[in-house]
Amino acid sequence: MSDENLEIKNQGFYSAGGIVQKTAGTFDPIKGQMAPEGQIRHSDHANVFYQEPTKGNGHKIMFLPGYGQSRVSYMTTPDGRPGFSDIFLKKGYGVYLLDQPRRGEAGQSSVPITISAQPDDLNWFTQFRLGLWPNFMDNTQFPKDDESVDQFFRQMTPDTGEIDFPLITSTTVAALKKSGPAVLMTHSQGGVPGWMIGSASDDVTAIIAIEPGAFVFPKDDVPEKIVTKYPMAIEGIPVSDEAYAKLIKKPIVVYYGDNIPDEPSDVPAWDFWRGSVQMAHKFAEVVNTHGGDAKIVELPKAGIKGNDHFMFQDLNNQEIADHMADWLTERNL
Repeated sequence: MSDENLEIKNQGFYSAGGIVQKTAGTFDPIKGQMAPEGQIRHSDHANVFYQEPTKGNGHKIMFLPGYGQSRVSYMTTPDGRPGFSDIFLKKGYGVYLLDQPRRGEAGQSSVPITISAQPDDLNWFTQFRLGLWPNFMDNTQFPKDDESVDQFFRQMTPDTGEIDFPLITSTTVAALKKSGPAVLMTHSQGGVPGWMIGSASDDVTAIIAIEPGAFVFPKDDVPEKIVTKYPMAIEGIPVSDEAYAKLIKKPIVVYYGDNIPDEPSDVPAWDFWRGSVQMAHKFAEVVNTHGGDAKIVELPKAGIKGNDHFMFQDLNNQEIADHMADWLTERNL
């Protein structure tokens, strides 16, 4: 990345979508300030932090994080280097970083939930293909020092209410109405509502999906489920022909990192990713058969090695951002 300073023309926050809850009765600020009668609660919205560069290229990217993550995962790296938002800002893109309803800065929920305090960091170390604790993958691009590992785990954040894909979809569509047309970048579980958002919003100009959690198919064209050693099978999600047709009007690229086995693995989490890549190729085949523009990028096959599930935080995140920017430029975005 260039050593030049970031030049920001404009930045700010906004919330989008959501509901206002109201309890029965009449609010009395004198006799019952804390009583439930007549109270209201603004909840279930998305929250966006945005930055616009001084020298923009006319395009924007909206970032939707994955499970257990807030927008912070796109804003920095465990070792303190610039994250994807700064990298793409320097490339001239306006960056719009979204926290979905019931997470991060959009944590005000209309439904209660019990937040678990069960330790589970090492589950994610395995699932995200960092390695087999305490050992990292031999060729890892993850910063392996103790402080970076500590910072990585501390960016995990809980949901304050049930994950609701239709709600994430409607609030992100509302956020896009405020931002204007933008590329939608999703990560992991965020990929599922990402497909729905692509169908629902004319403001999505393209989709970059980083190791998405699942894929959508026309209801009559869903492939057979893929069974791996992971506890859950990998299944396509059926959608209506109308929704699918709207989605595939947008160019789509799906990125996968390294250390995904070609053959069945004894590590269930890694075997899951083997099946996920297989389903991704089925997804692209169906999209392209229906006249869309979908591409699967397996980074090792592109000569970029050592990446895990968080490629946008890895030591070579600049190289990966350059690869994505080239794909966007080819599509005049």
